[in-house]
Amino acid sequence: MPKILLCVTGGIAAYKVIDLVSSMRKRGDEVRILMTESATRFVSPISFSSVGAFPVYTDAFDVNNGMILHTTLSLWGNILVVAPMTANTAAKIANGIADNLVTMAALAFKGPKIGVPSMNVRMYENPITVENLLKLSKSGWHILEPATGHLADGEYGKGRYPDNEQILFEIDRLLGPNDYKDVNVLVTAGPTREPIDPVRYITNRSSGKMGYEIAKAAKIRGANVILISGPAALSVPYGVERQNVQTAEEMRNAVLERMNWADIIIMAAAVADYKPSAVLNQKIKKRVDEMDIHLVKTKDILEEVSRIRKPNQFVVGFAAETENLLENARYKMESKKLDMIVANDVSHSNVGFDSSYNEVTILCGNNDVIHIERNKKSYIAQNILDIIKSHRVKLA
Repeated sequence: MPKILLCVTGGIAAYKVIDLVSSMRKRGDEVRILMTESATRFVSPISFSSVGAFPVYTDAFDVNNGMILHTTLSLWGNILVVAPMTANTAAKIANGIADNLVTMAALAFKGPKIGVPSMNVRMYENPITVENLLKLSKSGWHILEPATGHLADGEYGKGRYPDNEQILFEIDRLLGPNDYKDVNVLVTAGPTREPIDPVRYITNRSSGKMGYEIAKAAKIRGANVILISGPAALSVPYGVERQNVQTAEEMRNAVLERMNWADIIIMAAAVADYKPSAVLNQKIKKRVDEMDIHLVKTKDILEEVSRIRKPNQFVVGFAAETENLLENARYKMESKKLDMIVANDVSHSNVGFDSSYNEVTILCGNNDVIHIERNKKSYIAQNILDIIKSHRVKLA
């Protein structure tokens, strides 16, 4: 887990950092919070300490047992984040001024640094601020672009504090291995919906979380990622291009249209195997005790993709099973000529569908069988990418 020096300065957006700290705690990050005196006027240090259960430091001259805060902390962390970064703090750091704990630690820190500017639009667009942020970028800082919208003072423009998920993504990206740089990864995720009439459809319990975590992990590791998603109540990971589809036929068309671009194709979607043979134009009325719906097979997207792929493309399938997990997964892998398949038993309520956790067994083309015990889907996603990387190299 990353060791984060989180520096909070005196902007109105300081209150939004409380949620950032909460997310860091839930992720298991190690965090030390440094605050300027101005920041404590917006948010109490007690609030940060209560939400995160992390140490909070405000006074550069609070020396205990020979511990000089700015030098000790700047050696402790492996990434430093200034959020929000006010125009004043940006100007100080850009010009080497160290007159508080945050600026002192920032100037002493040698690892990756993220600045999150947040201020009035006229302050942000002032040529002096623009010059200072550019100077920070040239010296190695990663400056996140503010969002555009209504500002705290009632004005409208660029200067809004960005989504905290974007900050977490940038932290992970900068600390990640970057081993998928310039690799094109196509991921499918979520369920499909096969309509019966204008208000009813056939679907399944897939939430899309596994595919979304794979897309996010690949992007963090430097890949170019396209995510083709069935209906899913999930936010698109930062930097990922998402194409939304509804039916199996729409997903097939989208995959076939995009697949030549991809180096790696990861088919994590739970595509319907059957659909109604006819879709009624009007809502079915509840006037009879029984009703039959005639179903027909949908086209097998994974089989088609594997059959027409280019020689250098690596294709990964998923097998959601309720019995005979390895036997069914191996049959699917061999019959569709896949490079790898990720199998999971969806009969358990604490993993798989509708869960943030999974437990999988991965079968590879060289007969390797790798089991990953129950863990968060984000962890499973990273392991899947590790295994793809290893076996893709062996095939090259």
